Amino acid sequence: MRMKQIIRLTLFAFCGLLVHYADAQEQENNRPNVVYILVDDLGYGDVGCYGATKVKTPNIDKLASEGKIFTDAHSASAVCTPSRYALLTGQYPVRANNGKGLWGPSPVTSELLINPEQFTLADVFKNSGYTTAALGKWHLGFGEGENTWDKPLRPGPNDLGFDYYYGVPVVNSAPPYVYIENDRVVGEDPNDPLVYVGRGKDKEVTPITPIPPEASQRTANMFKGAVKAHKLYNDYTVGTELAGKAVDWITEKTTNEKQNPFFLYLATTHIHHPFTPGKNFQGKSDAELYGDFIQELDWMVGQVISTLEKQGVAENTLVILTSDNGAMLNLGGRNAVKAGHKINGDLLGFKFGVWEGGHRVPFIAKWPGKIEAGTVSDQLICNVDMLATFMEVTGQNPNSLRNTDSKNILPALLGNPEIPVRNELLLAASKPTHLSLRKGKWMYIPAKGSGGFNGSKPQHHAWGGAPAVAFVGGTNSDIENGQIKEDAPSAQLYNLEEDKYQTTNVYNQYPEVVKEMGAALETYGSQE
Repeated sequence: MRMKQIIRLTLFAFCGLLVHYADAQEQENNRPNVVYILVDDLGYGDVGCYGATKVKTPNIDKLASEGKIFTDAHSASAVCTPSRYALLTGQYPVRANNGKGLWGPSPVTSELLINPEQFTLADVFKNSGYTTAALGKWHLGFGEGENTWDKPLRPGPNDLGFDYYYGVPVVNSAPPYVYIENDRVVGEDPNDPLVYVGRGKDKEVTPITPIPPEASQRTANMFKGAVKAHKLYNDYTVGTELAGKAVDWITEKTTNEKQNPFFLYLATTHIHHPFTPGKNFQGKSDAELYGDFIQELDWMVGQVISTLEKQGVAENTLVILTSDNGAMLNLGGRNAVKAGHKINGDLLGFKFGVWEGGHRVPFIAKWPGKIEAGTVSDQLICNVDMLATFMEVTGQNPNSLRNTDSKNILPALLGNPEIPVRNELLLAASKPTHLSLRKGKWMYIPAKGSGGFNGSKPQHHAWGGAPAVAFVGGTNSDIENGQIKEDAPSAQLYNLEEDKYQTTNVYNQYPEVVKEMGAALETYGSQE
């Protein structure tokens, strides 16, 4: 009898192991592919599903109708480079650079701004057996120390968990105007290397694609040599090139006999200036070149989605589309506004500034069978949250993360939790003086103005602040005739639950809230 009990218990334990193994195998086999599309400078009002009427975005709108829209999603910074740092590291940009923070776009000669030893978004997927790629805009530097571009570009994306990188090394408005594949310049001839010569050497540098003034600002080339490599880069075909690379990479990874799940980080140069849509998109929108560029972006998104469907992996792929910051009121943006397009909807402010228009961004997520189609969430989320969220998505424990500001927002993606997935969020402008805090319904800004651009003249490239609010017909109690009032409060407090568009600064009405918010902000070590 005793032997029978031992045998029975042994069989029971063995069956339990088989069930556990089967569950583990099922979880292993059901791990979703993930495509994260990070658009450059896409404003809150730039696509149809967020209210745009002067541009047509059928592919993005379809993505939204088949997934979920978030109305209170943010980038941790209103600036491109710090925002990307937050996405890839799960840390607020104020913690970068040994606590000095990242505040502006990284320069052409910047070293890699993320320590290769740091745990990254790509590492999350690598640890779970995924194949990973980064395509498109990088803008986080290369190498150690000053990057003189005269050697392999390492460390770089390949040292941060990405198996493959192809794209634009800085941004489409700054040199070098070449493509990089992994750590090399595409098409570079050893006998005609890329040579950095700096600013003001117009007679020395290699010619680049001519563009008209209405395309908006583009920095002059700072490199000579690499003539063939420069010819491969044409401003008007960057969208086609990056979309094609995404299609080819997805196709390759889904036709292998052994198909590992994949993670694709597609960082488009669209819709950052200069606005250089391909020929098939020129003049097709009702919002000038700015709108044409959006419609080319929508085509790019369509190419990615249709490839997922063609390859039979769409049903097991989580697709997220969002922006690195709010829209910018450059020449292209101003022309679009004149045409009746609201680049940031009715939100106050623009890129680089800490008002909502600078960092509240579109965020759309589709995951068939997991995310209910056609839903809308008002949960507060941030791009810094992707690290912890993808830990959960890939079956890892986000609570194991250390030194992170990332919150697991998967419950908000999959449902509508009663308890907010996050209640507090640090938000940065381009100036440290305007490092600000969102807490529940309150937004606290410890200074006057937006902390971003302040251009206002026709010849100025970067408009922002009070003059820009006046240009778009916005309203704010601190602003009069396109200027901050002399008697405006020394700081700002907004009740976003009642005043999403920040029309009224209630700083003087709620001194206790101001005191509480100020004390909470100080715990983040804000610096002048």
